[in-house]
Amino acid sequence: MRKIVLSALCAGMIGLSGCANAQTSTADPGPVTAGTRTASERKIQVALLLDTSNSMDGLIEQAKSRLWNIVNTLTTLKYEGKSPQIEIALYEYGNDGLESADNYIRRVVPLSTDLDLISEKLFALRTNGGSEYCGAVISRSMKDLEWSRDEKDMKLIYIAGNEPFSQGPVNYKEICKEAVKKNIYINTIYCGGKDQGITDLWQDGAVNGEGKYFNIDANRQVLYVVTPYDVRINELNIKLNGTYIGYGSLGQAKKENQVMQDQNAQKVAAANMVERTVSKGSSAYKNDDWDLVDAEKNGRVKVEEMKESELPAELKGKSAEERKKYVEAKSREREEIQKEIAELGRKRQAYIDEEMKKQGNTDDLGAAITTSVMEFAGKKGYKASNS
Repeated sequence: MRKIVLSALCAGMIGLSGCANAQTSTADPGPVTAGTRTASERKIQVALLLDTSNSMDGLIEQAKSRLWNIVNTLTTLKYEGKSPQIEIALYEYGNDGLESADNYIRRVVPLSTDLDLISEKLFALRTNGGSEYCGAVISRSMKDLEWSRDEKDMKLIYIAGNEPFSQGPVNYKEICKEAVKKNIYINTIYCGGKDQGITDLWQDGAVNGEGKYFNIDANRQVLYVVTPYDVRINELNIKLNGTYIGYGSLGQAKKENQVMQDQNAQKVAAANMVERTVSKGSSAYKNDDWDLVDAEKNGRVKVEEMKESELPAELKGKSAEERKKYVEAKSREREEIQKEIAELGRKRQAYIDEEMKKQGNTDDLGAAITTSVMEFAGKKGYKASNS
């Protein structure tokens, strides 16, 4: 039975939905000048590059355990009082099951707002002995992803592994410095002792990428705290799921995946499921590519104008007015549920913060990422808020 004790990370409100299209162009038209977008259009972009060689089973388990904490931390950040859009990408590298011609690298998910998709793909990762090329995977993420060119956006790469940072065909110093020129900062997480990570040049990678160097025990069990608010929060999750109306070609599969990712979170730990529920309780958790409530709210569709063939089962045979009222009722219901989850989430985090003061070192993958995210946020003018 998994031990449930403490969590080191901030819990905020998340939401990631609507997968961004993959981009493979390597053209660089130059930076966008500050102020070309409003504060409400700010972005936080994070690429996670995970070593999936044989020795990294613990790392992948930590990533599964900390995904919601990491995103919750990101979504507590505001720029000029407004929540930025959060995009996360996922890569695996160092796995013999990948193509040698691709330097044993695979882009699992491009920069995306679809957190359920990221969770799904993360839980599908499997380790297999291989050659870990840090410079190559950083280079690949630089070329593949649709990085923002706005100077005020936060753009961070986190690479985790345990082999010498200098392995492979790409010079890590050069690619890290190239990233910095584009305001993308490289943070390195060595899975092993601090001194060995320095010897293996993981610290130097962070220095050249103007990021942070961390070392973690990848095999350490993630610690959680159980709070008096957990049971009610998870009760609300069941009600929240009932407000989603799948539509279009993606509707049914995406709704099923939402439940599947609930189950994945629960398998990790009961407290991890609570963190996911708090995340889903945020208005930032948008699914307008498959959920009719979000799609109507964001102006993607007008339910009264949809063809009968496009309607989900619960709306077939209803008049345009009846459809509208049904969706509006579900929207109001969701807002009330999310409001209660948000309030309980704040109380839960306050409880965790008090418990954390009594504990010792809880460094792990999530804690390393949270520490650096908050530091970069301060430098970029982003401020943490639980409101």
